[in-house]
Amino acid sequence: MKTVTLDIRTPREVSAEFVRVWKSRKADPNARISFATPELLWKVLTAKRWELIKAMAGQGPMTLREAARRADRDVKAVHGDVHALLAAGILRKDADGKIEFPFDAVHVDFKLKAA
Repeated sequence: MKTVTLDIRTPREVSAEFVRVWKSRKADPNARISFATPELLWKVLTAKRWELIKAMAGQGPMTLREAARRADRDVKAVHGDVHALLAAGILRKDADGKIEFPFDAVHVDFKLKAA
């Protein structure tokens, strides 16, 4: 099962991880998409976008219209969500212009600490 981890990390932490992987010359098998704050993660991943990701997970490339059908939503509304998820690096476009969530599962990892 191909899983992506969504986490909260500072840009410095992301850069340090990149350097570590680069120096080891080994690809990191764990796909990660990092956000600077929990608020940013929840701003990007709204409830409707979570539903869209769930509908697309493990289904391969599809048209925008197909994604809207699977999510049981209006194409225009899905259009905006798809572009937000593409900009965040969560969805990808293939060579034919179809959109894809290239993972079967999502793991969200962050810690809430006392202020």
